[in-house]
Formats: sequence, C-alpha cells, structure tokens
Amino acid sequence: MNRKQALAQSRASLTDHNIDDASIEAELLLRHALQISRAELFTELTCELSPEQEKTFQQLVKRRLAGEPSAYITGHREFYGNDFYVNSAVLIPRPESELLVDKAIELARKRAIAAIADIGTGCGAIAVSLALNLPETTVYATDISAAALKVAGVNIQRHGLTGRVRLLRGNMLAPLPKPVDLIVANLPYVKESELPPTGEPPLALNGGMDGLDKIARLCGELNGKLTPRGSVLLEIGQGQGEAVVSLLRRCLPSAQIEVSTDLGGIDRVVSLHLTVNFTNC
Repeated sequence: MNRKQALAQSRASLTDHNIDDASIEAELLLRHALQISRAELFTELTCELSPEQEKTFQQLVKRRLAGEPSAYITGHREFYGNDFYVNSAVLIPRPESELLVDKAIELARKRAIAAIADIGTGCGAIAVSLALNLPETTVYATDISAAALKVAGVNIQRHGLTGRVRLLRGNMLAPLPKPVDLIVANLPYVKESELPPTGEPPLALNGGMDGLDKIARLCGELNGKLTPRGSVLLEIGQGQGEAVVSLLRRCLPSAQIEVSTDLGGIDRVVSLHLTVNFTNC
C-alpha cells in the first residue's frame, strides 16, 4: 500500500463513521504514523508504506474510529500559530478561543498590563499564547487539576516560558497571590444535558444545568482579585451573552461590559472593564 492508497482507504473509513473533516484527519494520522511533514507526504504520495508503518497507521485509524480524538492520538494541537502538547487530561484547544487571546492582546496594547491570570488553563494554550505575545507581562495559570497543570508545564517549558508563566493549583481565583490587571477564562460552559461524546474530560466541559455554574462562581469571586482598573475576558457559549452580562452587572454595576462575536456571528467573548472600585456581589 502506498501513501495515496492509505489516505484514500482511511478517508473512506472515517467518512463511513460520520467523522467530520475526514480528509484532514486521515492526513494527520498518516503523517503522525510516518513522522513526516505535509510537504513530504504530498511530494511522495506513491511511496510504499513498510509493513510496520502500515500496521502503525491502521492502529491509529482504529483508535480514531473508536472515538478517540486525533489530537490525543498524535499528542498535538495547533493554537494561535503554535504547537501544543495535549493528552486526555485536558480540553483540546479550539480555534474560537483565539478570539479571547486577540482581545487580551488588543487590550494590552491600549494600556499597561503587568499581570494576567488565565483561569482553568488546561494545556496552557491561552496562557502561553499571551506570554509569547506580551513579553513584559507575568501570566498566572491556574487549574484545579494536577494532571492538567502537568500538561501545561510541558508546554511552558517547550516554549521557553519557565518563570514567566507561573502555574498555580486551585479552584477558580483562590490561588492568585495578588490582584491582577486582567483575568481571562475559558471555563466549562456546556449544559450538562448537552455534553458531547468527545472523549475529553467532563470537568473541562460541564458547566452545570444551564452551562453557567463555573462562570457564575468566577463572577462571585472577583472582589479583591482585580486591580482598580482591571478587566475580565470570558469565553462563552452560543446564546449565553445576555445571561453572563447580567451575572457581571449584578456584581459590578458600574463596569463597562460588551459582548464580541466570533467569525460565525456567535457571541463568544464577554469583556468587562472596571471604571471604579467595587464591593462584594
């Protein structure tokens, strides 16, 4: 079997199992099995697979057909132009979360941001992306999961950010050692009744009955965690904009709050900016 035939065969199997983007997934798995670049794959499509390579590739395809995400199989996912290590302990970074990074960088270009907290950091993709683009900023990356923090630690080291991104274990805002200028968070926001069978950790997806449990808790913990002119950026799910704005308004009635849509026109990021000091919710 040559590379072209392997691609065609696996693409058909993935399509038959209703796996989206079957062509892309087949390519990723074959490249991983052969440990080659995309250019190498397509410039040598008639190259024959060795028996060992064919066996390895077939095993990878079987894992994908059984429901294991390709990112876990390969151990890689690209986010914000960089490669990140992922495993089953963390949520796989999504392209829509790049808007959260965009908004944070945009804000940092308008005013000085000395410290950022990424709450529920998972694999560390958001924290690392911010640190790479904001070299003068300290980033605190918190997570309740020790396994997730271990993955984040690998990515911090891989991108040369040891010391600049500080890992803190704990729930929500509790681990933060001092108030920060910006809090960013991509917390679980999927309704419990709508959890998809992605193979990802439920802890990273389950937002409770209405999808807002974790976001509501963070809003209730903001007091004392932001500097006087601090900001908050929250990723949200479809249809949650109005509810999240209400949660924040309840705690911070004088703050400036806006909702930004993603490329699909879906409410994706809620931005809050303090104009005066605030009290408890």
